[in-house]
Amino acid sequence: MRASPDIRGGQTAADAALAAFDVAGYAATRNRVLPESGRGASRLSPYIRHGLLSLQEAWNAVAAGPAPDASKFRDELLWQEYARHLYARVGMHLHRNLRFDVAWSGEFAPAAWPREMACVDWALSSLETDGWLVNQSRMWLASQYTVRSGAGWVAGQEYFHRHLLDGSRAANLLGWQWTVGAGSSKPYGFARWQVEKRAPQLCAACPLNRTCPIQNFPPDMDLRPVSNPTPLLVRDDDLATTQGPATVVQRSTPQSVLLTVESLGDADPALLAHPQLPAVFIFDEPALEKLQLSSKRLVFFVETLQDLATRRDVVVHLGDPRLIAPELKAAMTWAPVPSFAKYALSAVELHPWPWLAQPHAGSVQSFSAWRKNLSRPK
Repeated sequence: MRASPDIRGGQTAADAALAAFDVAGYAATRNRVLPESGRGASRLSPYIRHGLLSLQEAWNAVAAGPAPDASKFRDELLWQEYARHLYARVGMHLHRNLRFDVAWSGEFAPAAWPREMACVDWALSSLETDGWLVNQSRMWLASQYTVRSGAGWVAGQEYFHRHLLDGSRAANLLGWQWTVGAGSSKPYGFARWQVEKRAPQLCAACPLNRTCPIQNFPPDMDLRPVSNPTPLLVRDDDLATTQGPATVVQRSTPQSVLLTVESLGDADPALLAHPQLPAVFIFDEPALEKLQLSSKRLVFFVETLQDLATRRDVVVHLGDPRLIAPELKAAMTWAPVPSFAKYALSAVELHPWPWLAQPHAGSVQSFSAWRKNLSRPK
């Protein structure tokens, strides 16, 4: 079994994908959906999400490319970094509307994605089969689910998280917040025009071609600001906690290196610091039972660990990290996610997270506000 027909887990696959990526034409074609041969999207996101490629490595890789394309690609990398900064600061607040009121809670509503619409059926089938979508078709599904159908967006993003090989809480939650208007007050209006522009063959073959339910753009929505938004959006008074350790924190001598799903690459700082120690990974059984991740995502992890095992000793556990991790006496790389708390106290050595740009204490209410105070990446 493979994680995906086109995307394989592991450092070897990640390095090959980065070497094969040509940024030329990216700005014009990154949102092209069909035909697949005309897509400009990099498909590097699963490797970036799991630390097989760092944002800095991807940033450097396009330095010699055409300036407009390299600039657009780097903007997308910065969006990923913004998502990480935001999630590290606000944590679980990201699961609720940040700035504007839209439907957010409720059970998963499959009917919000009518599969008789060719565009919806094709995008959902791609998600469920391949575990990957270009950004444009992610926006189609998010907008259809909430803006068009009125379902609560948290359950929709949970379905994405279950299937996407690049499913990260930070990027997935942020993407849905912005697409449905909870983060920006401007919902993405999904209409036939986008499909005909990005994938015209879907409309041509659609059984609803003559009675298209998204023929016109949805009416503009005048969203109300949420009451009592978290003040963390405006100011961070505990920047040290948000950015994690600035230097290595050593409590005792490590006997292993414990990897998390945030950082599975050969360049994981703790892994690099201890080349002689076994690498350990814990399949978090309580979390897996709760999340019900697709087999594609699990196979991606297995492929990654198999690849790593060709270069060093790898030990895999299945169970509760809170019970297993204290026995490992492990070095770890700190990760900017709330779930890292289950490991933090048991690590005997903590290494800093490899930020593309260091978090700052100023506003993160929008990408532009965050970027205004950002120290520019090299």
